[in-house]
Amino acid sequence: MSRSAAALRADLTARPERAASSARIRVAGLGKRYGALEVFTAVDLEVGEREIVALVGPSGCGKTTLLRCIDGLLPADEGEIFIEGERVSEPRAGVAMVFQHFGLFPWKTVAENVAYGLKLAGAAKSEIAEKVPAFINLVGLKGFEHVYPYQMSGGMQQRCGLARALALEPSVLLMDEPFAAVDAQTREILQFELLRIWELRPTTMLFVTHSIEEAVLMGDRVAVLKGRPSRIPEIIAVDLPRPRTRETLTSPRFASLREQVWNTLKDEARRAEFAMEGHERSR
Repeated sequence: MSRSAAALRADLTARPERAASSARIRVAGLGKRYGALEVFTAVDLEVGEREIVALVGPSGCGKTTLLRCIDGLLPADEGEIFIEGERVSEPRAGVAMVFQHFGLFPWKTVAENVAYGLKLAGAAKSEIAEKVPAFINLVGLKGFEHVYPYQMSGGMQQRCGLARALALEPSVLLMDEPFAAVDAQTREILQFELLRIWELRPTTMLFVTHSIEEAVLMGDRVAVLKGRPSRIPEIIAVDLPRPRTRETLTSPRFASLREQVWNTLKDEARRAEFAMEGHERSR
C-alpha cells in the first residue's frame, strides 16, 4: 500500500526543494483538476532505481494525465513530484517519454527521428553518429535507417519511437500505453523486446497500460488508479522471476496475480460500463 499523503508531505517539509528518498520517482499527495472536474487526488507513488511500475485503471481515470504531470508537461494543482530528488516543475533532462501513437516526424527517416532528441539536447555530431546506429540496432531496425515512417508497420514505428527515447540514455522512462496502437501479435513481440532491452539497460520505468496481462508481465509492481476522483488505493507486488519469457504467461503465479489485479478493478470497470450505457440511452 502507498504511504499517506500527510506522511509524505511531512517528510518534505524540512527540504522543500529536494526530497531525501531512495526512490527515483516520488509523487506525494498529487492532485489535478480541470475546472470543476477533479481528475485525481492524494496520489502517492514511488518508483525505485531499476524498477518497472505498471499503472492500470479504467478509461478516464487519469493515467495519462498523471504521467504527463510526472514528465512536467502538465502542472499539478496540489502535491509534489520529485525525480532523482529534484522537484519537477517542467520537463527535465534524464527523463524520456514514449507515446501511444509513436510521435514520429513523417518527413524524417528512422535515423533522423532517432537523432532528433540528441540534437535537441545539444549532443555533438560525433556522439550522434555513434549513438544513432547503436540504438537503431538495439531495437531491431538495422537496415531501415533511411526508411520513412509511412513505409513502416506500426510495430516498426514504435520501435523507432523507443530508439529515440533510449538514445537519450534516460534515467527515467515514461511509457503511455506504448503498444496499444498495434495488433495483438506485434504487441506481444514488442513486450518481450522491451523486456530484453530493459535487461540490457535497466532503468526506472513507469508503464501505463489498459491491459492487466501486460501490467503483470512487465512490472515489478502494479499500481491501481481508480475512483472518482482517482486515487491509488493498492499497489501489488509482482513476484515473478526475471528474465520473463512466454512461459511466464502460462505460469500459475501469473494467473494468480492477474486475478488479484482484476479483482481490484472489476467493480470500477462495471460502474464505468453502466455509466457509458446510461449516457448512450440518454442521447
